[in-house]
Amino acid sequence: MITFVIALVLLILGFFLYGRFVEHTFGIQPDRQTPSYRLTDGVDYIPMPTWRVYLIQFLNIAGTGPIFGAIMGILFGPAAYLWIVFGCIFMGAVHDYLCGMISLRQDGASLPEMVGDSLGMGARQAMRVLSIVLLVLVGTVFVTTSAGLLATMTNGIWGLDLSTWRWLWIGMVFLYCILATLLPIDTLIGRLYPIFGAALLIMAIGVGYGIFTQSGWLPEISDAPFVSHHPKGLPIFPFLCITIACGAISGFHATQSPLMSRCLENERRGRVVFYGAMITEGIVALIWAAAAIKFAASQTTYPGEYIGNEPYHALSAILSGGGNGTNPSLLVNMICKTWMGRIGAILAVLGVVAAPITSGDTAYRSARLIVADFMHLSQHRIMNRLVLAIPLFGISAALVFVDFDILWRYFAWFNQTLATCFLWTAAVWLRRRGHNYWIAFLPAVFMTVVVTSYILCAPEGFRLPYTPSLIAGLLLAIALFICFVRFKPRS
Repeated sequence: MITFVIALVLLILGFFLYGRFVEHTFGIQPDRQTPSYRLTDGVDYIPMPTWRVYLIQFLNIAGTGPIFGAIMGILFGPAAYLWIVFGCIFMGAVHDYLCGMISLRQDGASLPEMVGDSLGMGARQAMRVLSIVLLVLVGTVFVTTSAGLLATMTNGIWGLDLSTWRWLWIGMVFLYCILATLLPIDTLIGRLYPIFGAALLIMAIGVGYGIFTQSGWLPEISDAPFVSHHPKGLPIFPFLCITIACGAISGFHATQSPLMSRCLENERRGRVVFYGAMITEGIVALIWAAAAIKFAASQTTYPGEYIGNEPYHALSAILSGGGNGTNPSLLVNMICKTWMGRIGAILAVLGVVAAPITSGDTAYRSARLIVADFMHLSQHRIMNRLVLAIPLFGISAALVFVDFDILWRYFAWFNQTLATCFLWTAAVWLRRRGHNYWIAFLPAVFMTVVVTSYILCAPEGFRLPYTPSLIAGLLLAIALFICFVRFKPRS
């Protein structure tokens, strides 16, 4: 419990201390007119109050990532706490803030355009492909996870089984996402997100309260933090850094921050909206990581004690639901019902369901805008939006039939690769303007090692031996480090 409390305090302090340092490093200009006013179009560029933009940003980036990822990440042991706290403060929140603010300075430019301006046309084209692939994966993952949660809640109603409800919910969630993608941002997203945001925050508070009041065991930092406790024997590095993405650092956020950069009223609000939303997501991830292992420990023979790796094996068994796959929604449902009662469970599950839906719809919306940017196709007319959206939803509908575990792993790697690319972009952008680029440069080097070594040794990657994969990741990071140091920025 002590480690959990310290981690929570560190995240909050990170917003006030390091967040202010990053803001100062960027150099905000409160008197500068933002694109929301200068380029108002009634569809994507619309000035909105800070509290509303913050809630939309939080829901855009939250999804099931900080919930499902944290639940699966705590299987590695207390190292999950360290990654959530330090990854969020020094990497994820910095990544989101710089992305949102650089986009704002470039008239709300989407991710590929920002990358291209800093790293060249080749990087721009590669990022367009990578971004669209990730966004379609994100949309598909979040549609299926939200439909799975809803199906679990409605199983047996009207005599319909779980599988039937799942397909019905997939269809309904897809319909909502289509409408949210095509309509102006303040029509559905601007009106529904504050409600969903409140539900998600209430859920986090309720589950957080349960951590302090329910019986069970929590890992402490003294419990061999650098030794993997994973039941399958997976090493902490780089697997933990891929498993917990949205709760620490996530490239998906780089596709979402430009959406809100087009709605921000003043540059002074950027720290609350971009850095603050990521810290909030880190807190949600921390709460669910602790709740997952504490609930699992309460199901063991000695619920208040640490007996070998028994709590981690118990958690793994719950996640599998007696099968071979992984279904975190089962645990979410169990915790909500057991800890929070009927009313609390409804609010909690509403928050968990709302999170993936509200990230899925903005994933498709971001994909539409990225395609529109490089095609130079105005989105003022709904027919132009429809022409771009139909192929995206067609591909996503086909991916629904792919196994969830495979979808999640590829989504996770694409996610962190995208984050790595933007961190290099931000480092170049800051250096060209004479700012302290180390706040982006050091995380970029670290994440280069993570994504390279992972894809080389992971089961869905090249399946190379672990040690050579780490060495290859280090060598690539060193090479990029040298290139960056020797790089001569344009004036």
